[in-house]
Amino acid sequence: MTHRLRIAYAGTPEFAVPALNALQDDGHEIVAVYTRPDRPAGRGQSVTASPVKRRALELGLPLEQPATLRSPGAAEQLRALGADLMVVAAYGLILPPEVLAVPRLGCWNIHASLLPRWRGAAPIQRAILAGDTQTGITIMQMDAGLDTGPMLLATATHIGQRETAGELHDRLSTLGAEVIVAALREWQAGRLTPRQQPVEGVSYAAKIRKDESLIDWTSPACAIDRQVRAFNPWPVAETRWEGRQLRVWSAEPAGCDASGIPGQVIEASGGRLVVVTGDGALSLTRVQLAGRRTVTAAEFLNAHALAGACLG
Repeated sequence: MTHRLRIAYAGTPEFAVPALNALQDDGHEIVAVYTRPDRPAGRGQSVTASPVKRRALELGLPLEQPATLRSPGAAEQLRALGADLMVVAAYGLILPPEVLAVPRLGCWNIHASLLPRWRGAAPIQRAILAGDTQTGITIMQMDAGLDTGPMLLATATHIGQRETAGELHDRLSTLGAEVIVAALREWQAGRLTPRQQPVEGVSYAAKIRKDESLIDWTSPACAIDRQVRAFNPWPVAETRWEGRQLRVWSAEPAGCDASGIPGQVIEASGGRLVVVTGDGALSLTRVQLAGRRTVTAAEFLNAHALAGACLG
């Protein structure tokens, strides 16, 4: 039976909510939930609580929302909670060495990749962009480096051929909750030994930039397909049509011969919107003009004539 631990939990986005629920459900005492301060969000830029904060309030858990953990007293505040362990999932703030050293069992991170591949901020999107067929969750003992600490437990999962970043995010979020609970049980049973990460196979998942969303039609169809899936739901792959932004929410390699200039629309009928790329053709299936709703290719073609048009 799992011994009840006193856990400080640190997370901010939706990704971190299932793990918080799982730790609570497994009988551990959540002595505090750390999350980022409320921030403006949405078109109205109204100040909004993070998903983790909202869930913590629903559960009646103590909240901490420091702007930084580097401030004097942050380590002492954590020490006063008497936490055995701090569990971190997409928190968004750096934990300095003096904070990492406070909990008796240290700080464990729920990371959305199979380390050492895709250390850093955007492992889910980078895995899809690179054409990886596998990813997973790694529970890692945190150190002062960027996702460089010893590994405790890793679980792999296949990346679907048509899976978007949003879909993979949700699956890994659920998997992360399962793996952190399993890791704690294995640790308490004496069956886990921290393993240093291999020096081979290290890659870095840099934060996604908005300008990466612009489609380069000279790229191969398979690469653009990965771009579309990796940037759904944010920042969403986009191109230009008659000087207007055209967002591409979903697409797939067309599987047909393609001749023409990259970006040229070679099929715009029967619900198919097919565009030439640097290698092959891409069929756009869901698109959105700036300021309009997302529509299927068939709906878009019913309202707009694109035969022979050039995108980009």
